[in-house]
Amino acid sequence: MTTTRVAVPRKGRPLEAVLERLAGRTGTTDLADEIISTLRYEKAVTKGKQDAVADVYHRISDYSSLDTPYEPEYTLLRDDRDGMPRRIVFDSVTVPTEYGDVQLVGREEPFRALRTHEFALGFDSADLVLEEVVQLRDEPLTAIHEINDRIDPLDTDVRVVTGLGDTVYHTLLATPEVMDSQDGPLDRTFVTNYEGELCISPRYERLVEAVLGTSALDGVSFTYPMEGGEEEADIAATGLGVYLTVTGSTARDHGLELGEQLFPSETVLLENAHERTETTEQVASLFEEPEETALQSI
Repeated sequence: MTTTRVAVPRKGRPLEAVLERLAGRTGTTDLADEIISTLRYEKAVTKGKQDAVADVYHRISDYSSLDTPYEPEYTLLRDDRDGMPRRIVFDSVTVPTEYGDVQLVGREEPFRALRTHEFALGFDSADLVLEEVVQLRDEPLTAIHEINDRIDPLDTDVRVVTGLGDTVYHTLLATPEVMDSQDGPLDRTFVTNYEGELCISPRYERLVEAVLGTSALDGVSFTYPMEGGEEEADIAATGLGVYLTVTGSTARDHGLELGEQLFPSETVLLENAHERTETTEQVASLFEEPEETALQSI
């Protein structure tokens, strides 16, 4: 059987979500746990939260086994932190499945690798799809399943297949003073009736325009957090903002109220439709949620 190559991120929550979903379908939980724990340890070393027992070259030699099939491989990248230390990140692993071998291949920008037809399948953040290709409209984009309707087929052959459920939401945040300026909840309608500054991360400008809708932003100007500062603190100073909120506890520490969850920041399975084959469709099914059975619905 053939080997199907799938582009995945080199580190972080999205890669972990992919590994866990595939492990659940193939029984390779130990392999997934090994890769996840290795990368978490290396992240801690890079951030100075963990002391390494050997230098980076010895560690990567211990992790990688080029002569052993179905074992993970790693590579070194320059981290963007001060001093640009070398960081060990995921390179590849091959997993046997009922549809042939599936090789997960690490890429810095999986979505762009699909756009250039290097892969038929891949995983990346839904955020990047919004930032790169969705059309901006007056109406807000509210859910993952709406993304494909906003992709110009002349712009790219890549489409969203499914999400992995590792959801963190872009959320409206505001100070009580700004909240008191209007009646009603802190939601998209609140922004539509608001005039003033809205604090966002600069890398999410197009995303925020998509999920709020361009008509809601009349009379609104974007401001951005200070370099190296805490985003919630800058939102509190501005009065209103959008932030990728996990629990909301940090926002509350700055006196912010949590409003509407605007859009899920989720890892999504992407397909280049031009490269679709029967095998890629079968492999894609490994990552989709199983349908509810009659027994489960009783």
